[in-house]
Order: sequence, then structure tokens, then C-alpha cells
Amino acid sequence: MKQRNTGALIGAALLMATSAIGPGFLTQTTVFTKSLGASFGFVILVSILIDIGVQLNIWRVIAASEMRAQDIANKLLPGLGGFISLLIILGGLAFNIGNVAGAGLGLEALFGVDVRKGACIAAAIAIAVFLNKQIGKAMDRFTQFMGGIMILAFIYIAWISSPPLQQAAMRTVVPVKVDFVSIITLVGGTVGGYITFAGGHRLIDAGAKGVSALSTVNRSAVMGISVASLVRVCLFLASLGMISQGIAIDDGNPTASVFQLAAGNFGYRLFGLVMFAAAITSIVGSAYTSVSFIKTFDRRIAKNENWIIIAFILISTLIFVSVGKPVHLLILAGAINGIILPVSLTVMLIAAYKPDIVGSYKQPAVLTLIGTAIVLLMAWMSIRVLL
Repeated sequence: MKQRNTGALIGAALLMATSAIGPGFLTQTTVFTKSLGASFGFVILVSILIDIGVQLNIWRVIAASEMRAQDIANKLLPGLGGFISLLIILGGLAFNIGNVAGAGLGLEALFGVDVRKGACIAAAIAIAVFLNKQIGKAMDRFTQFMGGIMILAFIYIAWISSPPLQQAAMRTVVPVKVDFVSIITLVGGTVGGYITFAGGHRLIDAGAKGVSALSTVNRSAVMGISVASLVRVCLFLASLGMISQGIAIDDGNPTASVFQLAAGNFGYRLFGLVMFAAAITSIVGSAYTSVSFIKTFDRRIAKNENWIIIAFILISTLIFVSVGKPVHLLILAGAINGIILPVSLTVMLIAAYKPDIVGSYKQPAVLTLIGTAIVLLMAWMSIRVLL
């Protein structure tokens, strides 16, 4: 039992983290580092604190209730689960089109494969994961392997870029400039939309649920944010290293530019590997989580879950192949998910105090206060951005 819980803990954490670390995640980090410089460290710090508060609140309620988010919302208010599911699926589809495009770009940089052909190859690999009879284990092992590749690559590129660590540390605490759009985008791209629910729903499917599993849930939630944040910090430092040396980062493909400037042709190939790994794990996470939001609405959906996931991947791929990569879709999707976040988090905060949903479970008051503060902060920043 302990081994199964450990596997579920790691699997859920990495599914959430690798769902977050997609092409949009990489692009956002490089673009904002270029515009904010060392002060982007403050944005990362704030977003990490918000991410942990969001994830602990949502995952604990899901585990205590032993229900998925859409069922919790429907029990709170009939029809609300369907509305949230619609938002999640639309956001997931938008992200997945970008993920498929990112996988194609990764294979192009790595092997010189045409972007559209690369996207089709990536889709085929993702579909193979869901054709495996032991889908849960296959998905966990796949995300662990690809996640390990990304972490090692980012640590290496951050190390060789020689970033000004003292300046980065100082501006993380005392920023010269604070940008609300970047905070909303980072939070939205890490725990917004479908992403935070990826790990929570994975824990439910793996049987890690109920009050007795809350310690596992806590560790998994923090681990997921930690992995995603480690990658974000490494890419921030690598980008800052280039900027501090007065080297211009190419706006056309900013993350590839950072890798190439830091390590030459090898760096460009390494970028291809990282982009492919980031994109394909996000394809898996986005498809799995998006479909998990509708599978409890109809028994036939649950029975054919894997085939619907495969259809979701195919639709995303066909849209990309026929239309092409949307220019600003990835950053925009992150911002939109950040705006949606106050709604989904509010639902969970209210549900935490409904005995017919969570039974005898008592949500720690400090988590509720943190969650409420995050809702108000994100809503305020969203209004500032929209106006």
C-alpha cells in the first residue's frame, strides 16, 4: 500500500508539473525575463507562493470528498460543474493545439523534421501511451522519464550561462518593476485551468483519496509545484545570463535563442529535446485532465475514456496541421486560465465547508485564509489587466 501511495504521489506531482511545463511555459518565462530582467525573480517568487496555496486547497478538497472537481461543483450548485468543465475543456484544447505545435518545433530543432510531420509523430507517441492496457502506470513512467530529461537539461543550461546570481537574488526580494500581467500569466500557466486538476484527478484515479491520504496529497501538491518552479527558475537564470552579457535574444523563438546562445549548436539541439519533452508531456496531461472533467457525466464516456482522450489529441493535431500555430495563443491561454482560477478556487473553498461534500473533514483555517486572499488578489489583478 505504501509503495502504491508513493507511486501515486510522484505520478500525480509529475503529471501536474509536466502539464504546466509546456511550450507556453517556456515561451512565457523567456519573454518576461527579457522584459523585466532580474525583477522577474519577484514575479516567480509571488507566483510560487500563490501556486502552493491554490494547489493545497484544491487537492485536499478533492481527496477529502473523493470526487472530481466537476462533481464537487455540481453538488454545490447543479449545473456549475458543467460550466466549469466547459471552461476547462476549451482552455485545455487551446493549450493542446499549442502543445502539438511545440512538439513539432522540438522535433524540427532536434532532427530537422518538418514541423507538421513532427506534430503528427508526437501525437502518435502520446496516443500510444493511452493505448497501453496499464494506462496509469504507463502515464506515470512516461512523465517521470521525460520530466527527468527536462530538469537535467535546464540545470545544465542555467549553469553554463553564468547568470548574475547576486542581482537575481536581490531583485527577487526588491524588484525594480512589478508586472500584474506576468503574475497572472505565470499562475495561470502553472495552476490555472486544467493544470492544477491534473494531479488531483490522477490521485483519485490511483486510489489515493480520503482523509487518510491527505499527507500524501500535501507532499504530492508541493512536489509538483517545486518541480515546475525549479524548471522556471533555471530558464529564468539562463535567460538572465544572456541578457546580462548584452546578448540579444531572438523574439522569433526566444527559448531556442537562449539555448543556442548559451551552448551553440548543441544548445539548439538540446532545446529541441526539451521542447519536445515539454510539449508531449503537456499533450498527455491536457488530454487526460480535460476528458476527466466529463467522464463522470455519462457512463459511456467513462467506459470509452481512453478513446475519447485519443480523439481529443487527434482533434488538436488536425487543427494545428490545418490552421498552423496561433501566434500569441500560448501566452493568452495562460492569462485566461489565470482569470478563470478565482472562480474554480472559490468553488473549492466553499465546498470545503459542506459536510455533504467533504464529510467530517475540517479544512485548516490557515489554508482557507490563504485561499481567500489568493482569490481576492487574482480577481483584483485580473480586473486591473482587463481594464
